[in-house]
Amino acid sequence: MRPEADPVCTDDRLPAAARGGPVSHAVSRVARLHRTAAARLLKQAGLYPGQELVMMYLWEAGPVRQSELIKTCELDPSTVTKMLQRLEQSGHVRRCPDPADRRAVLVEATEGSCALLTEVSSAWSALEEHTLAGLDPAERAELARLLTKVERNLCTETAACPERPTAQEPQPESASSALSTSASSL
Repeated sequence: MRPEADPVCTDDRLPAAARGGPVSHAVSRVARLHRTAAARLLKQAGLYPGQELVMMYLWEAGPVRQSELIKTCELDPSTVTKMLQRLEQSGHVRRCPDPADRRAVLVEATEGSCALLTEVSSAWSALEEHTLAGLDPAERAELARLLTKVERNLCTETAACPERPTAQEPQPESASSALSTSASSL
């Protein structure tokens, strides 16, 4: 039988084990909800969460070795392989042996994926507006700045983050784009 909780001494909004980390608990909840909202929007483009990040990288970087993509995505190799299989089956990526090292595999976005770029951009814009609804520009900039600091702390702690632009303080005019990048890392 559970003892009666003292309402003055408890915070019913948090599980007992999370009371020592209310911000971490909030970040976890927000990250889960953000991923759920992203999944709903990306489904319209025929993608699963995470696949859009692979495509974004390929659109920007051009052909890369699969091993580099795995390192950049910071995911398990089997997860990236499964993502690439699905993206290849849908005609969005192509994999081929690296001419410089036949043991390595190059991955590149196909010309057919260009239409997907527009859909992903629209989904991320809609996700941004949904996520930040009700926040004024100053609050958005402050949230982006704070999330960048949180990301930097976590990267320093884990030493698992590659260098990327989000490690710098975002400028107010680019806060919206920095937030998108920072939020996707959570």
